[in-house]
Amino acid sequence: MEATADRLRELLLTPEQAAEMDAHGQTDAAVLVPLYLDSGALHAVFTKRRDDLRRHAGEISFPGGRQDFPDEDLRLTALREADEDIGLPPDAVELVGALPPTGTFVTSYRIYPFVGVIEPGHAWVPQPTEVEEVLELSLPDLVNGFELKRLIRRGVPIKTPTYTVGPNLVWGATARIVQMLLERLEPIL
Repeated sequence: MEATADRLRELLLTPEQAAEMDAHGQTDAAVLVPLYLDSGALHAVFTKRRDDLRRHAGEISFPGGRQDFPDEDLRLTALREADEDIGLPPDAVELVGALPPTGTFVTSYRIYPFVGVIEPGHAWVPQPTEVEEVLELSLPDLVNGFELKRLIRRGVPIKTPTYTVGPNLVWGATARIVQMLLERLEPIL
């Protein structure tokens, strides 16, 4: 795991570099991009949100959420939310870097993604009121599932990167985060 963590650190931004970057959005939020190595391939852990939620129903995202208070370190936000969303304890994550922040247009969030290395084989505990299931998708499968698609959202056509793995469609801000991750990790994929 240490060799993987070191290689990822070389390819990712530091949290300080990411914090200096800006993105569209009024409310700061953070997500954790948990990665693990299995059978020679990196895998990322996502959540599929429940279909009955008012916001982002059925969407695939990384575990994360808003800051609890304005000065909360966004790394702590990401770790806390991953624990709450999928039962991933903060001490089971080795933070290795960050990605540029990305904004959401409809909800006006500025999302700061932090990348962490975890051991494979976690027994996930999905937060029952928000998370329908935890998905573990390999980065090679995500690369192969890339397509620039035109989707209709709230009656408005949008052209967005998408990643389809089996029945799972990753789009929107999560797809933009995946795109940045894959671009940075291209040398090792």
